[in-house]
Amino acid sequence: MTALAPSPAVDVRRAEDRFKTRLSWLDSKHSFSFSRHYDPANTHHGLLLVNNDDIVHPGTGFETHPHEDMEIVTWVLRGSLVHQDSTGHSGVIYPGLAQRMSAGTGILHSEKNDSWRLDGREPHGDPVHFVQMWVVPDTDGVDPGYEQLEIGDELLRGGLVPVASGMDRYDGASAIRIRNRYATLHAARLAAGDEVTLPDAPYLHLYVPSGAVTLEGAGRLGAGDAARITMTGGHRVSATEAAEILVWEMHATLA
Repeated sequence: MTALAPSPAVDVRRAEDRFKTRLSWLDSKHSFSFSRHYDPANTHHGLLLVNNDDIVHPGTGFETHPHEDMEIVTWVLRGSLVHQDSTGHSGVIYPGLAQRMSAGTGILHSEKNDSWRLDGREPHGDPVHFVQMWVVPDTDGVDPGYEQLEIGDELLRGGLVPVASGMDRYDGASAIRIRNRYATLHAARLAAGDEVTLPDAPYLHLYVPSGAVTLEGAGRLGAGDAARITMTGGHRVSATEAAEILVWEMHATLA
C-alpha cells in the first residue's frame, strides 16, 4: 500500500460498461476485473478491488468457497441473504444490516437467497439484490472473523453513515470494524432533494446501487453508475429521486 496519488480526477463509470456474468441463477455486474473478466487497466481504485452488484434467484446462491487475506463487506438492498462460514457463524443479512467477513488465514463460506425462510415462515420466490465489496487488509495472516450490526435507524436519520471502518477517526462511530486503517465505507439513503457532502480523501469510490443523484462537477449518476474520485473531495451529492449510495473513503492505494 502507498499514500502516493496521481493528479486530481473524477472518473465516471457507467452501469452499462461494467463486466457482466449471467448464469441461470445469478445476474452479476462487476466494477473491476473479476473472475474470467480481466482488464489490466481496471483492477482496483484505491484499496477497493471488488464492487460486485449481484442478484441471486430464489433457491440458489454461492456454494461453499474459500477466501484468504481479504476484508469482505456485504450490503443487501432488497431481499435477504443466508450466510454460513467455517468459523461457525451463520445468519440472515437484510437491508440495513452491516456485515463484514475477514478472511484472514483462510475461511470457507456460502451465501444463498433466503427463500427457504430460516425463520420458519413460508418459502418465497423473491430475488435477493446485494453489493459485495472487497478491500485488502493492512495486515496479512490474521485470524478469520465475522461481524454484523443493524444500522437501519442510523440510516433513517439521514446523512452519510460510517458502515465499516478501520480508521481511527471513526473509532466508535462505525457500525463494524475492518482490518485496514486507511479505509471506511459510508452509506446513505436519500429522499429526492436530500444532499450529502463527500469526505475529503485522496481516493473515493461513489457507487449508486439504486435511484439517481447528481454529483457536483460530474452530473447525473443513475443506478449502477459510479465515480472514482482521486485527490479531491468535498463534492456535493444531491438526490434527484429516492436513492441509496455507497462511498468508500480511502487514504492509501495499492502500489
